[in-house]
Order: sequence, then C-alpha cells, then structure tokens
Amino acid sequence: MSAAEGANPAHREASDFALEEAALRKVRRRLLPFLFVLYIVAYMDRINVGFASLQMNRDLGLSDAVFGFGAGLFFIGYFIFEIPSNLILARVGARKWIARIMITWGIAAIAMMFARGAASFYTMRFLLGAAEAGFFPGVILYLGWWFPAREQARAIALFMAATAIAGVVAGPISGALLTMHGLLGIRGWQWLFAMEGMPAIALGIAVLSQLPDRPADALWLSPAERIALSDSLAAESRLRAPAAAHTLGGGLFDARVWLLAAIYFGIVMGLYGVNLWLPQIVKGLNPGGDFAIGMVAAIPPMAAAVCMVLAGRASDRSGQRRRFLVIALAAGAAGLLVSAIARNPFIELAAISVAMAGISSALGPFWAIPHAFLGGAAAAGGIALINSLGNLGGFAGPTMVGYVKQATGGFGGGLAALAAVLAIAAGASMLLPREDSRA
Repeated sequence: MSAAEGANPAHREASDFALEEAALRKVRRRLLPFLFVLYIVAYMDRINVGFASLQMNRDLGLSDAVFGFGAGLFFIGYFIFEIPSNLILARVGARKWIARIMITWGIAAIAMMFARGAASFYTMRFLLGAAEAGFFPGVILYLGWWFPAREQARAIALFMAATAIAGVVAGPISGALLTMHGLLGIRGWQWLFAMEGMPAIALGIAVLSQLPDRPADALWLSPAERIALSDSLAAESRLRAPAAAHTLGGGLFDARVWLLAAIYFGIVMGLYGVNLWLPQIVKGLNPGGDFAIGMVAAIPPMAAAVCMVLAGRASDRSGQRRRFLVIALAAGAAGLLVSAIARNPFIELAAISVAMAGISSALGPFWAIPHAFLGGAAAAGGIALINSLGNLGGFAGPTMVGYVKQATGGFGGGLAALAAVLAIAAGASMLLPREDSRA
C-alpha cells in the first residue's frame, strides 16, 4: 500500500470492502454448493422413509399410526443429542465434526434396510436421528462464521433450498429404486435405503478436505481476502457484543430463544407433517405406479425451492425478518387449509404446493434472527436449543397425521390441524422484536 493510500482512510475502507466482497463471492461459490449437496443427502435420508412406506408398510405389517410414530422417532433421537453435538462442533471445529456426523448417519441410513417389524423400525429411526443430530444447527452456526448479517438470510435460504430440491430429486430417484424390487432377492424399499445412504459416507470423507473451519483457514482465499473478511466479521461481532448474549447460559435462558423454539416447532410440525406423508397423499390422487407417484410428489418441493430463495433474498435486501416470517407462515397455513377441504386433485396438489412454498420461505428469515442477538457459546447452545426443541415438531406432525388418518380414513383432518399450528406460529412470530430498519 502506498503512503497516499495509507493516509486516506476512505480509500483504505473502500479497498477493504472490495476485498471482503471478492472473498464473499469465492465463499458463495466454494462453500454454499458443497453444503447444499450435503443437506440434500441429509434431507433425502430423513424423508425417504415416506417413499419406502409405499412398499415397506405392507411388507412389515405397519399400520398408519405405527408408521407415523416411527417416522417421527427420528426427531426424538435428534432432540436428545442436538445440543451436546453442537457444543462439540463449536469446540473441535466444523470440518471434523460434520464429517463424523455424515459418516455415522450414512451407516444408520443404510441399516434401515434391515428393519423387520415395528420394534426394529422404531429403533432404526431413533438411531438415524441420533447420528444426524447437530448437522443442521452446526451448519447454521458455521454460516455465521463466514457471512456478515447482510448476507445471512440469503446464504441460509440457498443452503436450505436443499430441503426442497431433495424433495424434487427424492421422488423420481426413490420411485426408480422401488422398481428394483426383487433384484438379487432384495426388496425395493431395501434398495432405496441402501443406495441413498451410501452418498452420506462418501461426502463425509470429502468434508475433511473440502470444508475449512474459518475464513483464516481457507487456502482458496488470498491472504488479503482472508484478512479483510475475518476483520469485517470480527468488527461486526464487536458491534453486536453489547446487546448479544455470549455465554452458554445467556443463550439457553434467553426468552427470545424459547419464543423462536416455539415458532420453529410449528414450522417443523407443518414441514414434516406434509413431507413424510406426501407420497401417500399423492398416491391418493391416483397418478399411477410408484415412479409416477415420485414424479408428481416432486412438484410441491420444486415450488418451495424457488420461493424460499426469493424470500431470503428479499428479506436481506429489506432487512426485515419478522414481516417475511409472518407472511410465509400465513401462506403455508392457507395452503394447507385449502388442501384439507379440496375435493379436486389438481386444486389439492396446487394448494399443497403453496403450503410447502410458504413453510419453506419462512426458513431463511427465521434462521437469520438468532445471529442478531447471539454470539460465542450462546450462539452454539441457543441455535441448537431452537433446532432441537423445534424439531420435536417433526415427531408431532407425522404422528398426529398418522393417527388422524387411521381414525378418519383420510388426510383432510390432519392437514387442517397442521394449518392451525402454522397459523399459531405466524401469530407468535408477531411477538418477536421489530427490526431497526436503519441497521
């Protein structure tokens, strides 16, 4: 740097900002696509049980209530081990711990093919949740180490768009794997679990070489870019420090964390209450065989993928989190209510697409909120607490829908109940503090 440049603070600040933006462009290209693929695999291994149920329930003699309960047990295992897992990640680093999570969940996902009845089905789903615990909140914490506040909702939305894309690709892939029924004496649903669990192990190994812990560790950034991005994130953390909780206790006992956990419970209840039953819902529309069901089931997640990225970008540009969260959840509730009362299959499919788009669009703005008031150990513990308590909705949603379907013979009552839960979550979101538009 020349003497003239060193004497000119404005020039120096402009230069640092340009370096930071150049670094962020590289971070978006290198990290987000890789994390996106990891989450696609994670989400497929969560929801593929819904497609497996098209054959597995008959083979194992599982009733609707038993299947719904077992599908939801994933989230009990997830809940128990979530906070300890995220605290370990904060201590040992994302690279090693995310690799461990992926390899063990890949093994657990493959082991699902050995289920032989209700008891073993319950056990396998619980172990899968325990193995995957910490992945999602770990990545949310990790993104906060790389992206400033102005970028976080878009980054999180791009990462979480994997949940929708997983639904798009899971349908055709799972449908095709189910057609392998009988090959080598292996049932179609067993092929599904085996083939869809293997990528998690391979990607877990790849994480060790592809996922640097912090900007300072990224060899694909120039030394100047590493310094500029690290300094910017550190400065933002210092500005937030007076109002942010930084101790573990400060995160776990913050009233805002518990309010966010309650809201997230409703979001997740709606998300998985639909997702894990979507193949069965689509089957009721009579589109054809297993492969056709998979193709039609890809339509709602496709709508969700587009809408959640657009909502995350709009939330970042406006700085508004609460407003977008309320609108998205209200749209999700409306879509589920229409799908519950619709009698035309095309209207029902369109309404479910609107519902999934609304629920998914809430995720980017929602997960940008905790970073605004949590830092340090409080962020690791608080984010894990929000996700672990909220993910109990993943147990409640599928279980409730299963019991209602068994009692009534249809999905209408369950979908209406999920709509009510989302409406309550939208109302609770209005209790969140209003953002300062000048920030």
